Amino acid sequence: MAEAVSISRADLDDTHLAPQVRSVGPDVVVDGPMGLIETWLRLTLGLLWVGLCSVAFVVVLFFCLPSRATRVKVGNVYGSFAGRGAAWLTGSRFVIKGEEHANAKRPTLYVCNHASILDVFLGIWMSRVGTCGVAKKEIVYYPFLGQFFWLAGHLTIDRGNNSKAVASLKKLVSFVTKNRLSIYIWPEGTRSKSGRLLPFKKGAFHLALATKLPLVPIVIRGTHRAWPNRTMRLNRTTVEIEFLPPIDTSHWTAETLDEHMAELRDVYIRHLPEDQRPLEEAPVQKLAA
Repeated sequence: MAEAVSISRADLDDTHLAPQVRSVGPDVVVDGPMGLIETWLRLTLGLLWVGLCSVAFVVVLFFCLPSRATRVKVGNVYGSFAGRGAAWLTGSRFVIKGEEHANAKRPTLYVCNHASILDVFLGIWMSRVGTCGVAKKEIVYYPFLGQFFWLAGHLTIDRGNNSKAVASLKKLVSFVTKNRLSIYIWPEGTRSKSGRLLPFKKGAFHLALATKLPLVPIVIRGTHRAWPNRTMRLNRTTVEIEFLPPIDTSHWTAETLDEHMAELRDVYIRHLPEDQRPLEEAPVQKLAA
């Protein structure tokens, strides 16, 4: 196992940074369904935009083939263009909060809830330069995006083969620690069909245990309404993307892993709206405004 990245507690102190809030898309959005013709036009333009970005950046990737770490960083730059453009073309408004906690100079483990295919585009958009993504192997079937994701050196795992998935994650630990990279992963392991938070898999937490990277939760609200699962119909709405303060994982142990999983799950339940909280959970106190 590679040596864990050394992060001091001072590096985790973001309290001195001013809160950041920005928005992309229309200034005002009236929630509601989009017409079928407009939906297909926007989806087509989105696919064309992702394809155009892929063609432009793939040339750079071929020059970087000997260095996977460099390809990952090129892929992050690509994602900032392809992901943002694809999100903007959905017609929804995106409000991003707490980006002061996404320190590109500090290797970090980013975890994010997953309620819509739109989250994939938000993920590549929000990933800082030097962040290796982790996704199911089926992502390679996404037109343009999937092939670029793989070629850029990000990790695809076989959820149906546990031994292969574990071996891939172990190799990832060695790769990111050697190159001081961050990781972006969906702890639920798959997309929620209802938009409600699913149980967490242990993969993300084993990564935290092995790397000791600070863990920054990213809470996404509203993508299940903007692009509902199993449909090709868009809705106008406001999507919120919030980076929460980093969680120190340097003291985590294998014996306390289940406890930390429960703690992080509680963080998500408290920060998600009612229609994205798991039904089996007891009601939790809402956060103060």
